[in-house]
Amino acid sequence: MSNPRSLIDGPARQRQLARAAKNPLLFLQEAAADDLQDRLMLVNRSFQDSVVVSDWPQLWADRLPEARVIAPTPTLDVQENSVDLAIHALNLHWTEDPVGQLIQLRRALRPDGLLIASLFGGQTLTELRMAMSEAESRVTGGLSPRVLPMGDIRDLGGLLQRAGFALPVSDTFRIKVRYDNAIALMRELRMMGEGNALNDRLRQPTRRAVLFEAARIYAENFADADGRIPATFEFCILTGWAPADSQPQPLRPGSAAARLADALNTTETKLDD
Repeated sequence: MSNPRSLIDGPARQRQLARAAKNPLLFLQEAAADDLQDRLMLVNRSFQDSVVVSDWPQLWADRLPEARVIAPTPTLDVQENSVDLAIHALNLHWTEDPVGQLIQLRRALRPDGLLIASLFGGQTLTELRMAMSEAESRVTGGLSPRVLPMGDIRDLGGLLQRAGFALPVSDTFRIKVRYDNAIALMRELRMMGEGNALNDRLRQPTRRAVLFEAARIYAENFADADGRIPATFEFCILTGWAPADSQPQPLRPGSAAARLADALNTTETKLDD
């Protein structure tokens, strides 16, 4: 029985990162890192041993100088029960097995250790995806995979529970970035290391007619009054704790000491069997 085909072309992804590293554009990575720092400031806890999963170690040198930064490889370079803070920094959307990554970090955390993971959500680049799909369909009569599948925040929150985290929380925020045109946006995506590295992508350069038609459709549907176009980036943040006996635990069913009807000052109505 053959193994299922991978979603992501790993060597192509590494080539993209290597090209981007020569002149990286990291303002989205910086926005995610700043948000993570703000969240840590709200946690009444000091962390002694931290690990950050990131392709951009230079980004964390000043933010968390004591943290060990590791690459987002399928098997993470971190020992079990070795850290009390784990950060997966805006890369989980590139992993073939996001639950597996989270499970590895949960095992790396000591009891009551904190995980914060960030990734792009399903509203990211909605404008570009629509314009490219419509342009390619018009010009070539077909469609090819161009953007990673990205989950909805409600689905992504379930990853924490599947990975065994306690007290899971998921939330989201969005940033809109304005560009002169869609071609400029696509150029910057390559500089971010966020180009198309899907296994089923086209293996030849996209036809110029498709790109120019996409730029026209993008501007026609989304341009601001000054002619510039917005691009949406949705950041999903997943927060969870490694299970520990000291954490709040849900009460057993039927163990309540007071009736809800009494608290609401209303009459309890029993349902028919």
